Formats: sequence, C-alpha cells, structure tokens
Amino acid sequence: MLILIFLIFGVTFIFYKLGIFHFFLDKDRLLKFLDDLGPLAFLGFILLQASQVVAAPVPGEVTGLLGGYVFGKLLGVVLSTIGLTIGSFIAFTLSRKLGRPFVEKVVSPATLARFDYLLHHKGAFIVFLMFLIPGFPKDYLCYILGLGHLSTSEFLIIGGTGRLLGTVMLTLGGDYLRNQEYYKFFILTGIALLFILIAYAYKDKIERVFRLWHISKYRKKREKRRKLNA
Repeated sequence: MLILIFLIFGVTFIFYKLGIFHFFLDKDRLLKFLDDLGPLAFLGFILLQASQVVAAPVPGEVTGLLGGYVFGKLLGVVLSTIGLTIGSFIAFTLSRKLGRPFVEKVVSPATLARFDYLLHHKGAFIVFLMFLIPGFPKDYLCYILGLGHLSTSEFLIIGGTGRLLGTVMLTLGGDYLRNQEYYKFFILTGIALLFILIAYAYKDKIERVFRLWHISKYRKKREKRRKLNA
C-alpha cells in the first residue's frame, strides 16, 4: 500500500508540474491509455480514479463515465469504488501525516475557511451528507478531514458510502453511452443536472444549515458530558 501511495502521489506531482490535467478530460486519450494496458486495464483504471482524487482539482466525471463505458455497470461501479476509496485514503493519510502546511498547498484558503468547523469535532453524519450531495468539493474534503477528528476507518466508511450514489450514476451514464441508449443517458443526465443545479443554488444555505447543525450537536454533547461529570 505504501508503494502505491508513493506511486500515485508521484504521478499526481508530475501532472501538477507538467500541467496535463486535461489528460483526464480527453475520453479518447483515456481509452487509448486503458487499451494499451491490455490485461492490466483494470489496474490502470483504478490508478486513474485514485489519481484524480489525489490531484483534487481534476474533475472525476470523465473517469466515472469511462468506467461504465469500458467495463459496464457492475464492474464499473466496483472498480470506480476501489479507485476512489484508495485515492481518498491517500489524500486523507497525506493530510494526517504532513499536516496543515501541506494541505494549504492543495486546498485554497477560502475552501479551508468554509469547512473549518469540521476540524473541531467529528460530525460524521454531516460529512456523509456532504459526500452524498452534488456540488460539494469531495476531493478537497478528503484533505480537510485529514486534519480533523475522524478516524481513518470512519472516514473510509463515510466517504465510500457517500460517494456511491454519484459513482453509480456516472457508471450508468457510461454504460448507456456504450450501448447507444442515448435517451436513457439524457434522462439520467437531466436528473443529475437538476440535483446539481439545486445544490448549487442553495449551496450557501445548505452549508449554513450543516454548520449550525454541527455546532448544535457538539454543544449538546458537551452539555451532556458536563452534567454527567457534575
């Protein structure tokens, strides 16, 4: 696992230095990359998914669609989930080991400030909702949460289940494209866009509710502990 971490981190560093993030946005190049790997295409796709999480600015929509397009519904979801979980674990671990100075190089100050309240106490269910709802910067959250109080196992369970809905939708979209079921693809895309537009339209309000809910739950727990110790 440690070798894989260094491998993916090295690949990500090269992407940063060479400015080739657009590689992830070019479906034809990605398909050629996987085709050239032959029997190792499974591993190549997992590496792609993990790398796009570690390289947080890289959007994962193209690789998510690619999973369904190349591997079909079931296998696409499984491989995507494995890759996303590995990438999330690496980002979380790098953050936990290297600390805030490293995270500040990956995550913008504005994004860190938006989610700073997550670093003071767990709020596991709220974190799950953030991974579930479209529009939240999930890859950045992996780095931010590494500075907080969630254990690695808690983070992986929350992040893995929270990402699953988006993973399934992207994989289905890719499978529909492969089978030329364009009407299903456009219906699915329309539903996804509707959720995303609603999430973006109410993003500030949703984040404010999460923040207040998070703080309220923390205060109730603190008050309960105070009464028990009194």
